[in-house]
Amino acid sequence: MSDALIKFNTTDLAALMPRLDLPLAPKIAINGCTTVPAALAALEAGGFLLEAGRVIAHALPKREAVWWACMCALHTAPPDLPEPDRAAREAAELWVRQQTDPSRRAAMDRAQSSEFGTPEAWAAVAAFWSGDSMAPEGQPAVPPAPHLTGTAVSGAIALSSVRGDVTRRNARLQRFLESGRNIAAGGPGRLTLEEA
Repeated sequence: MSDALIKFNTTDLAALMPRLDLPLAPKIAINGCTTVPAALAALEAGGFLLEAGRVIAHALPKREAVWWACMCALHTAPPDLPEPDRAAREAAELWVRQQTDPSRRAAMDRAQSSEFGTPEAWAAVAAFWSGDSMAPEGQPAVPPAPHLTGTAVSGAIALSSVRGDVTRRNARLQRFLESGRNIAAGGPGRLTLEEA
């Protein structure tokens, strides 16, 4: 199965480890793992679903990671999702489709409008942090640190998993991990809207 997860083929698990900030128990669970798929399997077997999501968030290429955040946010979005949050997710999705500087900056504008408190906002922040510079337009470039996209995606996944009914957290995380693997295999990772 790991051979099918082509988006992870160039990901160095050892290089990801400092970015993941894993607690001791999940670290022990993946001790000896040398590939992302092996680490994912070990974390899931140990019940460390959120940490497995963190691995996917950092292991996927940035464009795919942002898309995954959008899919997970969409899955748990309530019917009355506020307009600023919907706009933030749509801006992040637009960046995935058109990776331009204007679309990236528009995503950050939408994240600010939604006050950074929702999965949609963090998907949009992830899009912004996937670019060449965090500086305002026309200013000298300030490249974002390489881990920031994965950190924002991890935040979106965590917030999506506990939105509304927190008792659904583990079931949601299982679906999110399936979606992330599908994306890693070259699929769209689409998730349908969660049933009420």
